[in-house]
Amino acid sequence: MNKLEQLKQRSQVVADTGDIEAIRRYRPQDATTNPSLLFKAAQLPQYNDHIAEALVWAEDRQNGSNPEDIARLAAIKLAVNIGTEILQLVPGVVSTEVDARLSFDTRATIDYARHLIALYERAGIAKERVLIKIASTWEGIAAASVLEREGIHCNLTLLFNQAQAIACAEAGVTLISPFVGRILDWHIANSDREAFSAQEDPGVISVRNIYEYYKSRDYKTIVMGASFRNTGEIEALAGCDRLTISPQLLQALEDSEAPLAAGLPPVSASLSRPAQDLAEAEFRFQLNSDAMATEKLADGIRNFVKDQERLELLLQDRVKGQQNIHAATNPQAV
Repeated sequence: MNKLEQLKQRSQVVADTGDIEAIRRYRPQDATTNPSLLFKAAQLPQYNDHIAEALVWAEDRQNGSNPEDIARLAAIKLAVNIGTEILQLVPGVVSTEVDARLSFDTRATIDYARHLIALYERAGIAKERVLIKIASTWEGIAAASVLEREGIHCNLTLLFNQAQAIACAEAGVTLISPFVGRILDWHIANSDREAFSAQEDPGVISVRNIYEYYKSRDYKTIVMGASFRNTGEIEALAGCDRLTISPQLLQALEDSEAPLAAGLPPVSASLSRPAQDLAEAEFRFQLNSDAMATEKLADGIRNFVKDQERLELLLQDRVKGQQNIHAATNPQAV
């Protein structure tokens, strides 16, 4: 077996892409998307029909003809359209992200998540097949706690340290996505090291510690390693509940016939290891005390916002183009 086949025997493999063809090619269990991936996908010709349908839908529901308002609504529908198509190809779930501009607004995050689920259900997709992706801020975790009690399952993303992981588990979220590669990036940028072996990789160590903490205390929250920079990181975390992997690294794993590395050792629950219940003040203090986690969380939110806005600008251009065509062919309607 190649390394990808070996990995699938030890962890559930998730495709970290919105590219339908890549998902069809690698046959993952689940798929996860984000604003950056959707922006890239929206520029591919095979998504033109999804974009056109989303724009028509948004225009029908948007009072007036403001391209900005239409584009913002169409972006939500486009995410659901692509998620719906992905679910025709994977047996499991798809993750769809809440607008990162709402990362510090609990109520707005809840409302946005409910809207996404309602759109999926209208498309014939049961809510059990969707994970709502939310940034692991205190406000995002609070929103996820409410949503989980409603039966809306959540994927807490942009997770970089133990405090975030503990708060998520205590909130009862379905899944967390601790970021491996971005932790590595920070340590390379802020030290005299140019490289780390897989076993000493700080991102790998962070996920290993979170995994051990969860399993030793019998938390049900799923750990899904994310944001990998190389296959060595992936192999070091083989055995983790789930791993979400880019198409490029999936291909690299598939191309190798070598034995897969040992990965994570098994962990058994122990009553001698009590859980830690973090209050808001302690959560914020621990997060603030971790320069890497604080900087990468803020940076991740900013980048997702930037790509969300770029996606909406792309959709605005489509709206304006259609409006100009309509004005030219129907001058009396202007």
